[in-house]
Parts: sequence; C-alpha cells; structure tokens
Amino acid sequence: MKLSKAFKHALNMVMHSKLRSWLTIIGVVIGVASVIAIMSIGEGMEQDITSRLSGMGGDILTITPGLSRGRGPPGMYHIDSATATEEEVVLDRTDLQALKSILDISLINTEIKGSVEAYYLGKSGSVTLTGVDQKVWAQITTSEIREGRMLGSADQNVIVIGGRLADDYFDSPLGINKMITIEGSSFRVVGILDDQSTNIYMPIQMAYQVLDDKENDVYDSITVKIKNEDELDYAIETIEQKLMMARHVTEKDKDFTISSSKQVEETRSEMVSSMTTFLTAIAAVALLVGAVGTANTMFTSVLEKTKEIGIMKALGARNRDILAIFLLNAFLIGLIGGIIGIILGYLLSGVLPALMGGGGITGRFASGGVVTIESVLLSLLVAVGIGTLSGAIPAYQASKLKPVDALRYE
Repeated sequence: MKLSKAFKHALNMVMHSKLRSWLTIIGVVIGVASVIAIMSIGEGMEQDITSRLSGMGGDILTITPGLSRGRGPPGMYHIDSATATEEEVVLDRTDLQALKSILDISLINTEIKGSVEAYYLGKSGSVTLTGVDQKVWAQITTSEIREGRMLGSADQNVIVIGGRLADDYFDSPLGINKMITIEGSSFRVVGILDDQSTNIYMPIQMAYQVLDDKENDVYDSITVKIKNEDELDYAIETIEQKLMMARHVTEKDKDFTISSSKQVEETRSEMVSSMTTFLTAIAAVALLVGAVGTANTMFTSVLEKTKEIGIMKALGARNRDILAIFLLNAFLIGLIGGIIGIILGYLLSGVLPALMGGGGITGRFASGGVVTIESVLLSLLVAVGIGTLSGAIPAYQASKLKPVDALRYE
C-alpha cells in the first residue's frame, strides 16, 4: 500500500470519528498552548530584564558605606556585605584617592543626596537632590537627556531635573532656562532628563551648600566606570583590596559595599529562567494528559475497526500497511492539536501579560510575551512526537491481528 493511500485512510479515521478525535485533539491543544504561553512570557521577561538593566551600564560599579544586610540601592545587587559598627561609616577623600590609583578605573563620580524643598511659581514640594561631579557625571550616568544639556565642568548655579518634575510636578511646566528656588537659593534649569523622576542634579560643591547636613569631601556614594567590562570581577577584587587597605579593614569587618548592575542582570535572568523551566514542566503535564487521551483514542479505534482490519488483511494489506495507517492517524491528531495549540498559545502570550499588567496585545510586553521560533518548533515536535508514540502500541497491536480473528470479532 502506498503511503498516500495509508494517509488517506488515516485522515478518514479522524474525520469519521469527529467527537472522539476532537476531544483528543483538545487535550493536545491545551498542553501545547500552555507550554507556548509560559515559554513566551518567560522569554519576554528575560529580554525585558536584559533590556532594562543593560541601560544601567554593565561597566558601572557603585560603592556605598556601611551595613547592607543584602539590601541597597534599587535595582542593584550587593557583592559584599558591610559589618555594622558603632561609629558612623562614611566614604571620604581618602577612599577617592585610593580609587584614583587603580588603573582599571576610567571615571570616578562622587555623589551626595538629600531631600530639599523646591519652589516654583508659588508651588513648593519636597524632592530628592543629588550632588554630582559635573566634570564626569555626563559620561558615567545611564540617564538620557530629553531637552537641553547635561551638566558641564564649568557649571555652578545650574541644575538638571527629572522629566516628571519638569512636566507636571508644579502647577506650570518647568522648562529650560527657567529659574527654580531650592532651599532659598535660585538655580537655572539647563537640562531635562528622559525619565519619570522628580530628581534634581547639581554640581556637588553647590550641593554641599544647599544640604546643610553634608560635610565637605564626605560622600554618600562613589560611582566608578571600569575600562573593560569583561574584566569586571577582577576590577571588583582590585577595588576591594585597595579600599580595605585605605580604610584599614579586613574581610571580617569590611565596612563598605560594592554593587554591580551586571550581577543583578545575571542573577535575575537565572531566577526567571529557573521559574520558566519550572512552570514549563508543569504545563508539560497537560501534554502528557493529551498523550494519554491519544492512546485511549487509538485503542478504541483499533477495537472499533477490528473487522475492517481483517477485511484489509484479507484483501492483501500487510502488517506494515496497517501499522502505517494507525501511526499516521496518531500523527495527524498530534499535528492538528499542535498547530491549533500554537495559535492559541500565541494569543495567550498576548492576553496573559496584559492581564498581569504588561500592556496591550503586541509581540512584546513589559512582563513577557515573546514567542520564539524555537519554542514553536519545540512544541510542535513534542505534540507530534507524543501523539505518534502514544499511538505506537495500539498501531502495533492492530498490525499483528490475524485476519481470521479480526473477521470473527464481534
């Protein structure tokens, strides 16, 4: 019997057993759709994390004083934990000089932060003020300018502000070259960042004057940019050794913390990948249920068509012809279920992130929804493979039926 004829027989079996076949196919559809949706959301989450954190700068390290207990600046992962002491732990000029002696560092930015009252056209509010080294801040920050310019090396009474502070924090928009009063002193806006923050950035020497509780040459944090991102671990180790020598501390009483955005990228990606693998394994259970349904359908088909098998064998059909018909029947069930499952999974990959707060039905979401060719091919192959394997035993049993026994079957 030709393969095309065997395929026609298998297709007729699917078409003439509509209810049972479609119930089986639905089981495969649910399994495939679940796997596609979960894998797409996991892939989207990984891409989203990579995209957001790549903007933080993989070659940027932040050094902060004091105890961290595993917590720190938002979005940052702590490599080391500081040890609590009774004295206040600070970063000062001594630490800055130690960092300047490290050849692996290309840029160093010192920062101080504090909360201040800002006034503009009769409206006031509390905002975060950050004093930065204006000579290097534009080269080391990952923020992007929306309007105007960054701080320059010769700037004094000027500031750069966050996007929300400029747009709708006050009653009237705060634009370029407008004057704003901060703690009684007037400053001119020279740049607006492309973000949704209410932060204010100004030269660090001016910030010392505005923030009364800050001492000169004492910093809340020091940000460094290393020359070669591929040597990040070596740079961290070198910085640790230099700072430990300058601060006269050991591993046991270390009183500073080094943070790296690259570390958080890798850590979170691993966490998302592990979570996706776990959820995919759960979704794969649905595929196994579909396989059981396929096997049940095939056993039932063999019983129903026992006489037909006997007739075909009496007319000259060989064992391999019968085997091919039933295997193709199982193959078709898996193929149809797989194709429909892929379509449904693609739709779910758009709907689920929207329900989770990701945003509309598009190919990419804030929290997932990226369907890859690999996931589609894998799901289709698994569906077809499971369907075919599930029908293998019933197909083999059908091929081994003796014509006489088959014809006598009631």
